Amino acid sequence: MEQFMQQMINGFSLGSIYALIALGYTMVYGIIKLINFAHGDIYMLGAFAGFFAISAFHLGFIPSLIISMAICALAGMFIEKVAYKPLRTAPRISMLITAIGVSLFLENGGLLVFSPSIRTFPTIFPVKTYSIFGGIVKLTVKDIVVFLVMIVMLIILQYLVYRTKIGKAMRAVSFDKDAAGLMGVDVDTTISYTFAIGSALAAVAGVLVGIYYNSVWPLMGIMPGLKAFIAAVLGGIGIIPGAVLGGLMIGVIETLVAGYGNSLYRDGVAFAILIIVLLLKPSGLLGKNEREKV
Repeated sequence: MEQFMQQMINGFSLGSIYALIALGYTMVYGIIKLINFAHGDIYMLGAFAGFFAISAFHLGFIPSLIISMAICALAGMFIEKVAYKPLRTAPRISMLITAIGVSLFLENGGLLVFSPSIRTFPTIFPVKTYSIFGGIVKLTVKDIVVFLVMIVMLIILQYLVYRTKIGKAMRAVSFDKDAAGLMGVDVDTTISYTFAIGSALAAVAGVLVGIYYNSVWPLMGIMPGLKAFIAAVLGGIGIIPGAVLGGLMIGVIETLVAGYGNSLYRDGVAFAILIIVLLLKPSGLLGKNEREKV
């Protein structure tokens, strides 16, 4: 029981990070129906931005997080303008191939600029452990920070989407882009804001991973990006609560497989979940079944 509870805590920490990345996937898909495979590499950029802000400029956690979010938001908007916007009316496969190309560009650009070496992320929180439930479960400061940051980000995102003008525009564009344009919504600006918000959330995940695992490297976005994509599909891609649910589920399942089985199987299990979901319920746990021409 003790081990199970501890694995659940570890799973929720990992799942919170997956959920933050999956939110970017699901927001972009909800707006322009694009699976942005470069999103995992934006997460890598965010981790490096946080790394340099802390190690080179000796900034604290909050300023580093804000700088990282700003850099990734600008990067996301730039990528959308340069790579995706010219293909907005092209077949969807063209945008998908472009997303893979952007991902490869960022990964190899990262290797060139940052070098392939793994860098140690600075320690900014005290190494302290709290015992809860009568000492059965141990909670580190890093776990608490990850939980709190994810909750704060979710609250801010909910406010943006449901209480602001840009959120209303995003919901209108996701429902019917052409009709939203006819009603006076600036579709291009709305799409840019969506990329900015999704990329900023990926930056938060990148900084949290750097803090949690104490390391960053240029190819760190590949596997978490794919796992977050699986999380988004599991919860129902295009649905914000689905991305959070899917992220937490993938994180918990992965830690349980590593804790009770073999850690070598955890990636395989995640991809097996993707196959099962696509076979049994392609719309995801919270999605509705809709006929769509591919």
